[in-house]
Amino acid sequence: DQPSTWEVFGIKGAEEAVRKAGYALLLSDTSETGPVEREVVERTLDLVEGIVLASSRMSDSAIRMIAKQKPLVLLNRQITETSCIVTDNPRGVRQAVEHLGTLGHDTITYLAGPEASWAEGIRWRALREAAHELELRVRRIDPHGDPTMRTGHAAARRIADDGATAVLAYNDALAIGAIKGLKQLGVHVPGDVSVVGFDNVLLADVVDPALTTVAAPTRKAGALGVGNVLALAAGARSSGETLVLP
Repeated sequence: DQPSTWEVFGIKGAEEAVRKAGYALLLSDTSETGPVEREVVERTLDLVEGIVLASSRMSDSAIRMIAKQKPLVLLNRQITETSCIVTDNPRGVRQAVEHLGTLGHDTITYLAGPEASWAEGIRWRALREAAHELELRVRRIDPHGDPTMRTGHAAARRIADDGATAVLAYNDALAIGAIKGLKQLGVHVPGDVSVVGFDNVLLADVVDPALTTVAAPTRKAGALGVGNVLALAAGARSSGETLVLP
């Protein structure tokens, strides 16, 4: 399945930043599982100068506890008392909703992400608020499984059965999977159903038709995360304010 944007562009940005600073990057994929993530962090705590967590699934208290032991920056999630870098999810969702409304849709079906995802909660709330302001209706489909192309493909039948004409997916992997599944069901995209993704992953331009998506500056976020954690390791003090990237 297509890796997330944080796995691709966020890592590239982080790698470039550590290389320029003369450090090495220790990378771990914890499969969006909080207990595994915490175990990996605890095992490597004595080996690193600082920690950058991307889309962490750990509890707020666990993250704060780690931040007391090592310089830590949190990407794609926001909690108090922690250095955080996020993208402007509400504005991105608003732009997607405005786009779908301009195309003439009066109802948007949201293909949801993982319940434990901070970004999922922010995007769902922003969608409901934007739809209310623009006098659009919202439906929600909670796919079974991780937010992958396979899961999006499996959700295509529910999208078709609901008679949806506009879909906003939690991420591009779900959107691309849904497009593939809809095409197999004989549903034309975008003629019958408009599909919008989120993140702007590598396959967004390759899929047919090319995917309309909300792009996030994840490469910049990865680089800033490394820069900020190295600054904290050098003695800088966090302002406590979350950095929001457009």
